[in-house]
Amino acid sequence: MNDASRNLNMLLVEEQTLLRKTVSMTARSLGIGTVHEAATMQAAERMLRERAFQGAVISIDCGADSDCHYNLALLDKVRNGMSASDARIPIAVMVDQATTDLMRELRDRQVSRVILKPFRARILLEAFESFGAKR
Repeated sequence: MNDASRNLNMLLVEEQTLLRKTVSMTARSLGIGTVHEAATMQAAERMLRERAFQGAVISIDCGADSDCHYNLALLDKVRNGMSASDARIPIAVMVDQATTDLMRELRDRQVSRVILKPFRARILLEAFESFGAKR
């Protein structure tokens, strides 16, 4: 990894502690960059106001609700310049199902990658690595 990749600050928004910790520690040990962890959308919003990130992976589950409505507000805040980060940072989204409507909404918000659950932690690391390549 080059020095630019080591200096990347990236955000991971995911409620599962073990997954967040695994990805964060592995990214650091591989020299991919620093992955800052947020367990909730509220924590992520606060972090986005306080610090600039060069990329983000955000989980937007809708759970078992049959009338699922994904919460895309965090994506909108970043894309509308309502964070300390560049509005064009690469964003990957983790979802439990990819409907046509959701994919259209994500494309409209320039989401660079959609990761379907379940997946291996390596997939998230690859997403973070790709953020460094886009600098």
